[in-house]
Amino acid sequence: MRIGIFGGTFDPPHLGHLILAMESASQLKIDRILWMVTPTSPLKQNQVIAPVSTRIQMVRAAIADDPIFELSTLELEREAPQFSLDTVKELRHRQPLAEIYYLIGEDSLQDLPKWHEPIHFIEEVNSLGVMRRPGDKTNLSMLEEIIPGLSAKVKYIDAPLLEISSHQIRDRIRQHQPFKYYLPEEVYKMIIELDLYLD
Repeated sequence: MRIGIFGGTFDPPHLGHLILAMESASQLKIDRILWMVTPTSPLKQNQVIAPVSTRIQMVRAAIADDPIFELSTLELEREAPQFSLDTVKELRHRQPLAEIYYLIGEDSLQDLPKWHEPIHFIEEVNSLGVMRRPGDKTNLSMLEEIIPGLSAKVKYIDAPLLEISSHQIRDRIRQHQPFKYYLPEEVYKMIIELDLYLD
């Protein structure tokens, strides 16, 4: 079995997330994608985010119709800081026969040298599924010098160039601009009902 880890704060989960997860599953032949809700990113400690319980509800609503997608609270079960290396090790302990594909955006690929023990992380995963973003150009050979073995693990995912981000959606909500069609319907309803992102 191939298991994909799709981690993020998902604040909120949007249509871009769903399309990229779907394309990852299709192109990399992944059997199950774990939407790994993280408390916060170690690289974004100063970012104010919605409560974990609310983000879990939104992800659950966003992925409810697809049997390949599964909500995972694995990173929420550990004390901070939550490092990707530890997440992969724990999942490998629970699923010893699975191939683990870790899914990231190309911006995160560029930041990989800043991650916790990136060389060990690359050794632990079977593949790194990298989703291209508009304007991102990664010098893979330069990263290979810093993280040996990286190039052999990278699998690029071709997907529509969607310029949708959670940050952009939060800004639109604060500025009282339309945002409905950036989101799954149930997530949109939840944001309206809970008055999220207005402060």
